[in-house]
Amino acid sequence: MLRVSIFKHNAEMTDQWLLQKVALGADAIDFGRDADMPGVTEQGYPDLDAVQALRKRVRSFGIDINRVTLPTLTHAFIDERVGAEDELDNAAKALEVYGQARIPIARQRVEGDVFPQMMEQYRTKHRGGYIARAESLVQGPHDIPSRAELERWWDRFCHAFERLTPIAEEYDIKLAVHPSDTPNIDTPFGGIGFHRIIDAFPSPNVGYVYCIGTRSEAGGSSLVIDEINNYGRKGKLFMLHMRNVRGSLATAGGFEETLLDDGDLNMARILRELRNVGFSGYINPDHIPDLPGDNETRDVGWAYSIGYLKALFAAAVA
Repeated sequence: MLRVSIFKHNAEMTDQWLLQKVALGADAIDFGRDADMPGVTEQGYPDLDAVQALRKRVRSFGIDINRVTLPTLTHAFIDERVGAEDELDNAAKALEVYGQARIPIARQRVEGDVFPQMMEQYRTKHRGGYIARAESLVQGPHDIPSRAELERWWDRFCHAFERLTPIAEEYDIKLAVHPSDTPNIDTPFGGIGFHRIIDAFPSPNVGYVYCIGTRSEAGGSSLVIDEINNYGRKGKLFMLHMRNVRGSLATAGGFEETLLDDGDLNMARILRELRNVGFSGYINPDHIPDLPGDNETRDVGWAYSIGYLKALFAAAVA
């Protein structure tokens, strides 16, 4: 069954906000930042009682929590500086808490998986004046990690997942990684490196928050279709981010995000491939552009995106 999840970047939700999103057709909430959950700011990891109370409240409105984010492993962890193991301890404790609270998916962020110095970031205007993220390659040379530095980064990532994977298995929670965004060449999870995760950690509890938009940035629609086939038949697509883009690093040296119907990707074709590999789970419309007249919480944009996905799902089974 395909369902819609949406982002909320803190745990403070009014009844009206929840009712509106339920009315629009959202099925679950994804919390995209590590500090979104109660207790993280105060003690470094979430408070179990508070997380359980939050989930109980959300479920009382007829939706659920689909995904949370573990405390970030920062450059201090990668470089083995003071406090490195404390960061990993907090991530491990958080994973235990979310497992006990029966949250289905937890994402682990690791600093250093992107090379922002290679890109110029800007906002671009589309039909009717809506505004969305865009990036373009900056002409080199670029100060990027050496092969030895990248392998050291990978070793530290493996050190973390050697600790986290058994916890995920014990509590039967999915431990997920998002591809490097922006997916420049040699970013740890920008292409070839993304597959290394499931090679090194073949556990059924380790897999991906697969981002269609991010992977399209790397190589367009054909790459996305191929990767859905590859990862989907291996059971590694835990959930999806579905956003549309124009261009790619490979074809245009940059890209622009768009509304779901306004980019290069044929979303119906992508959904057919997801059905072909037996995907069943949550799809989040992800980055919501700024629409004229919308508010700070982008309620108009969310209404459009939720409605688009619900219609796409209905058409797929018609």
